[in-house]
Parts: sequence; structure tokens; C-alpha cells
Amino acid sequence: MTIFCIENLKRLTLILLLILFLPCVGQENFTAYWQPSAAVNYDVTSMYSHNFSLQNRNYIYNNESVSIEVRQIDAIHFSKLDIKDNQSLAFGVLYRFRKNFDGGTNELRLTQQYNLNFKPKIVRYGHRIRSEQRISKENTIHRFRYRFSLDFPLQGEKLDVGEPYFVGNFESLLSVAKEQRPQYDVRFALNFGWKLTEKTKLQIGTEYRFEDYSQNLEQVLFFLTSLNLSL
Repeated sequence: MTIFCIENLKRLTLILLLILFLPCVGQENFTAYWQPSAAVNYDVTSMYSHNFSLQNRNYIYNNESVSIEVRQIDAIHFSKLDIKDNQSLAFGVLYRFRKNFDGGTNELRLTQQYNLNFKPKIVRYGHRIRSEQRISKENTIHRFRYRFSLDFPLQGEKLDVGEPYFVGNFESLLSVAKEQRPQYDVRFALNFGWKLTEKTKLQIGTEYRFEDYSQNLEQVLFFLTSLNLSL
């Protein structure tokens, strides 16, 4: 039964990728990226923890051509405080190095986050609310985000070492800035992960974004890989 479920999920993911990707190839408003990342988590106390991560975004389809070109590198830090068993508050700082790669603008980003999750049975559900300030030389963009997610092990009721798991999420975003029209985005993501050791997880997946869909729609596809280490 478990193998059957895994194979069905893999087929579903492939079908969704084909449905999303193929009709967009050749469109001027379509871009595809590969984005690998690595993160380290460690607990300061039983209720307070830190997360440090690096991620690299690379063009793989841009301006109607296929190529591999670095777009940016992000350095990210989050501090998280658990306020209940299933709730937390977090503050994040991100710096985006972009100018030296594709000529874009470097960016400082501040993030405030509230997270709520619950697990009535095998599936864990999560709600995340974020506010962000994206600060650059040109302007400051205020962004408000809501994400709903779910995850569950693909073998049994508990995730053990060597076993796979699934993560899916939907996110909506509103961006506002002085003398600019509001921008509305939505994002869908599907990921498969493996618990390699008690402290290490590997995750691969995809995310599809509809950016500024109310004014000037742009469609963006991400292929994601991440390695997470807990100390």
C-alpha cells in the first residue's frame, strides 16, 4: 500500500509539472529557475532556536532560451521563539546578492512571522503569516504573505530514518510600495523529502508562481533542492 501511494504521488507530480511547464515554454512572460539551498538549525534553549541558510537561484529558461546563469545568492537568518507547543514567532533577516550576477538590485529583507500547526492524525497542517520589508536603493516594498501547508510520512504513521515524506503548500502574497500599484501573487509547491539521519533531511520538489496576476501576469517555475542539518 505504501509503495502504491508513493508511486501515485510521483506520477501526479510529473503530470502536474508537464501540465504547468509545457504550455508556458516559448512565452515571453515565463521564466524557470533551479534553486538549491542548504540550512543549519540549532536550539539555543528548549523554546528558542536559530536557522542559518544559503540559497542560490539560477536561470534555466529565460527570454525564450535555455541556459544556466546565476541570478542571485541569498544569505538568510531566522530566530524563532516557541510560544506554545504548536505556535511560534520568528524574526528573519535576508541579504540578496544580485548586482554582481545579472545586474539587478541588491536587497535587504526583514521578516516578521507567526506560525501555527496542528496534527490531528498522520497529516500535519500549518498556517504561516508573514510581513516583510524589502529594502533596496530604489524603494521599500511591504509584503504580506499567508501560507497553508501540509506534510506527512509516506511510510507508516511516524517518520523514521531512511524514510520519505511529502510536503505541499499554497501561498498568497500582496506587495505594496509608494507610487506603485499593488501586486498580487500566488504560489503552489510540491516536495518530496528523505530523512537521511536523525539530524539530516534532503528535499527535492517544484514550485509554480503566478506573479502580478491582476495586472501583468508572469509565470515562474522553480526546481528546488535543499539539505537541512539540525545540530
